[in-house]
Amino acid sequence: MSFFLRFSSLLWVLFAAVIGGFTLQACGSDNNQSESASGNSAAVRELGPQPLIDSTYVISTFRAEPQFKAYLLQARRFYREHQFRLAWFKDHQPVPQVQTLQNIIAKASDEGLDPKDYKVKDVRPLLAKLEQVRADSTKRTALEREIDVLLTGIYMKWASDYYRGVANPRDLKSTTWQVKPNKIKLNKALLTFLGERKSRYNYYEFAPLHPEYDQLKKALAIYRAQERAGGWPSLPASLKLKPGQSSPAVAALRKRLLNSEGGEAASTPPADSTRVGAAPAAYTYDPELVAAVKKFQQDAGLKPDGVVGGETLRQLNVPIGARIDQLILNMERWRWLPKRFEPDYLLVNIPEYTLHVVEDNKEAFSMPVIVGKVLHETPIFSDKMEYVVLAPYWNVPFSIIQNEMRGKLVADPVGTLNRLDMEVVKGFGRKAKVIDPTSVDWANVTQQTFKYTLRRRPGPDNDLGDVKFIFPNSNDIYLHDTPHDALFSQSARSFSHGCVRVKEPIKLATYLLRNKPGWDQQTILDTIAVRREKYVPLKEKLPVYLVYFTAWADAAGHPHFRDDIYGHDKTLAKEFFD
Repeated sequence: MSFFLRFSSLLWVLFAAVIGGFTLQACGSDNNQSESASGNSAAVRELGPQPLIDSTYVISTFRAEPQFKAYLLQARRFYREHQFRLAWFKDHQPVPQVQTLQNIIAKASDEGLDPKDYKVKDVRPLLAKLEQVRADSTKRTALEREIDVLLTGIYMKWASDYYRGVANPRDLKSTTWQVKPNKIKLNKALLTFLGERKSRYNYYEFAPLHPEYDQLKKALAIYRAQERAGGWPSLPASLKLKPGQSSPAVAALRKRLLNSEGGEAASTPPADSTRVGAAPAAYTYDPELVAAVKKFQQDAGLKPDGVVGGETLRQLNVPIGARIDQLILNMERWRWLPKRFEPDYLLVNIPEYTLHVVEDNKEAFSMPVIVGKVLHETPIFSDKMEYVVLAPYWNVPFSIIQNEMRGKLVADPVGTLNRLDMEVVKGFGRKAKVIDPTSVDWANVTQQTFKYTLRRRPGPDNDLGDVKFIFPNSNDIYLHDTPHDALFSQSARSFSHGCVRVKEPIKLATYLLRNKPGWDQQTILDTIAVRREKYVPLKEKLPVYLVYFTAWADAAGHPHFRDDIYGHDKTLAKEFFD
């Protein structure tokens, strides 16, 4: 009988070892963890196998903590994929990623985030308590489970904010952000962070997904250092300064642009900077300072004429704290974008009034654009371009018919349309038929009863110019040429009814059709000259992003700023900072 008992006990030990080994090895590639699972480590021999965790405990913990509730589903998926093993312990000891996470959170302000948001509960005293309860398996097991689920919740809160954003752009009032989002799976990201899964994205080291984000982060560090050093001086509100003139304000201007580390036009301080304010000669607005002002104007999207006053003075006097907030808000916007862009795409940055053409992940060229007025904002969204339309018709919006043309159409429909080179058609595309404009009751027609299209014929006076670029979307927004080229000379170019006007439409059309046989620049020009609308499909659909960034930086962290033309920064600031 004693032999039977001894044999049964041996079988039970072997069975437990096999089960424990299977449970812990199921995670994957960690050879050390396999050793732990086999029960060969001293900790396992002393304290027993690492405890498991049940789904009910995860659910109750995440539901009890308001900051974790949103991540319950991802937490349940994570522990299920992890076979309900503890994630943050190995052989009853915290894994290195515990300290890594705490270090990351301690530096959250470097990302424009608040470390307090991730200190739901201080993990350090809980970790210190582990040694105190080492001999009590029940208390130790409960504490390990508590710490494990707490760290999982903190990670998911942090990772969600860092990779997807603090604010939900689709919930922001007065801001419609329809760019496809970053669809990070927090459960997969955590497995990557713990070294138990490989990914093309550097979740394991919390690397930024976009270099542009990292560049803004560098700018944020530079500006915060400048703020700690005292910021920069403000200039007199009445200042008007031209090259060669003198003013006591020159000393403050020189300090603002030449002596401040990290200022927008930072450079090496002049060798004789100690004489600033010491003699009248120091008040002269000299060539060195003029060059610094011109650089500042370029970085602010202003005309680089070197004249200090008006808009240049207003931009110079923006407080450093406001600039820091602006950098943080634009870092947030980068979190809203997809994890990666396609190799080739078009990007319109609305506040910059610029179209960027990206090929093979590098900018091929850019050009100025005109965007919507404040009352006719260009929407923020992404889609895919499908057609280049040569010699396009311009379909007149009914709002223009009602508000600007109705009286003239009532008085003289034929003369009015002939003078404007317009026509009324029934139907669409090739099936459209021109009708007699006198057959329309212009005095009483409404948008619901108007069953026709009023359009301007192709030609030099057409509001769409010679080319339009279509990416079908519910906003009815597209890129197009314009006959009003003079508007491109303005620094601030919000003049349209929402669509985006491009300065070099032929260059853009030639580029987009470069891989389509038979469509070189001369063919494009010849087709336009015929004045007959022609749709040319692209060989491949091209992603288009219309975005809103009021700040960006170069590789060295040197920032550029633009005005918040639609007030989206103000809206986001209320959500982000309050």
